[in-house]
Amino acid sequence: MVRCWWLAGLLVACAAAEPPLRWESRCRQQLRHLQDGNRIAARLPPRLEGRWVSTGCEVRPGPEFLTRSYLFYANRLFKAYQFYYWDPSCRDPSYTLVIKGKLRLRQASWITRGATEAEYHLHKVGVVFHSQKAMQEVASWINQTSGQGCGEFLPPGRAWAPGALYELLSAKTERDCTAALGFAMHELSLVRVEKHYQPLLQPGQSGSQLVEELYLGDIHTDWVERLHYRPTGYQRPLQSAVHHVHPCPACGIIYRADEHHPPILPAGAQLPMQLSGSWVSTHCEVRPAVLFLTRYFIFHGNNHTWEGYYYHYSDPLCKQPTFTIYASGHYSQGIPSSKVRGGTELAFKVTQARVTPMDQVTVMMLNSSEPGSCGLASSWSAGVEQDITATNGCLALGIKLPHTEYELFKTEQDTRDRSLLYIGERPTDGSSPDSPDKRPTSYQAPLVQCAGASEEFSNYVSLKYLGRKDANGKEALKPLPVAFLLFIALLFIR
Repeated sequence: MVRCWWLAGLLVACAAAEPPLRWESRCRQQLRHLQDGNRIAARLPPRLEGRWVSTGCEVRPGPEFLTRSYLFYANRLFKAYQFYYWDPSCRDPSYTLVIKGKLRLRQASWITRGATEAEYHLHKVGVVFHSQKAMQEVASWINQTSGQGCGEFLPPGRAWAPGALYELLSAKTERDCTAALGFAMHELSLVRVEKHYQPLLQPGQSGSQLVEELYLGDIHTDWVERLHYRPTGYQRPLQSAVHHVHPCPACGIIYRADEHHPPILPAGAQLPMQLSGSWVSTHCEVRPAVLFLTRYFIFHGNNHTWEGYYYHYSDPLCKQPTFTIYASGHYSQGIPSSKVRGGTELAFKVTQARVTPMDQVTVMMLNSSEPGSCGLASSWSAGVEQDITATNGCLALGIKLPHTEYELFKTEQDTRDRSLLYIGERPTDGSSPDSPDKRPTSYQAPLVQCAGASEEFSNYVSLKYLGRKDANGKEALKPLPVAFLLFIALLFIR
């Protein structure tokens, strides 16, 4: 069966019925699902009591590969395990940090909406090495530091003692030898707990189960800055050991682990880098410098071109839109990363971009920008898209055209057999990875594939704001003008 789309009497597109329907039920549905903030509950201040664990192998800037297991007690004390590895699959342990301290929740954050600020105090930090190699490497880092009492942390040539705990930090003796490891627990200074319900996946079962996620502050992408950086975004969330997503093979393994028995995660299948198709965010994402957004990408493998939609919001549930950016260009052939095993290095060139302001604050900002720096001067209005290619981008939004970024990509398959796409983490300082030496060494939150290459069809639908109704039951924004849609239709026919 063939289905055609007509707009104002013009034929827009014809295709087999199934691909568009699949797109409707995946990509668009996922975008609308992300705007349904009522399904997420976030209490202020949050309840932290209990154990929280990683759901898989995590990658931090550097790169560092680790898993985490944090236990918070009712008396504000906490005990945290950070398990470090040599490999990106978290199967070859290097060393484990055992961290003890006290955490005090403070007021709601004035900077990052929806977060709670906290103060922490470390009592002890110890390290357990899992091989002679790890012991020698870490000892050499620490022995080179000038910290008090750290010059001879471990005598040269000392034999590895399995299970031995070596003290790195002690509040009583005021000894701190953690700087050489790039260690800091500033992630505890920004806290958010989200609750939502996951539909039961077992055949024949109905209903849902509670999932609790703990978001802690992000880690600075610059190794030097991370020691004193105070986070404004989040890193990959931990999940409650009791209320976590199912299935989660890594959760139980990490929950049962300790410093003497580090978790060895199950081997995962290595997926080839297949970008073709459509990818969309799995949740409302938070970036440093207080940016809330969702992303939607389309990659055309036949000619190595790409399109991206960045939906920006002013709230942590992604319900209050501020502006949308559409960008397009082409990308290079990927090569395996020599720095981050399992990753693929690509170069992305942005050649075109369009902006749609979604609220009056953004409209006022764009209309007050310097003439010739962001589209047509003083012509912006809410809900109306404007091309900024002719002005070489938009200075007010930090968009520069044409522009090349050096990226890091990775694809995985989750426990529900969904294809996930990880794109390199953005520099914390807000700059762009516009040179090879600034290429990311860690990843953003994953995107999930919502349509394959054969399911792509006319994407003019994505240009329309996928909005929701306001408190009065009215549409938050008017749809794009008919003239603009006709223009897109004519382009498609051409």
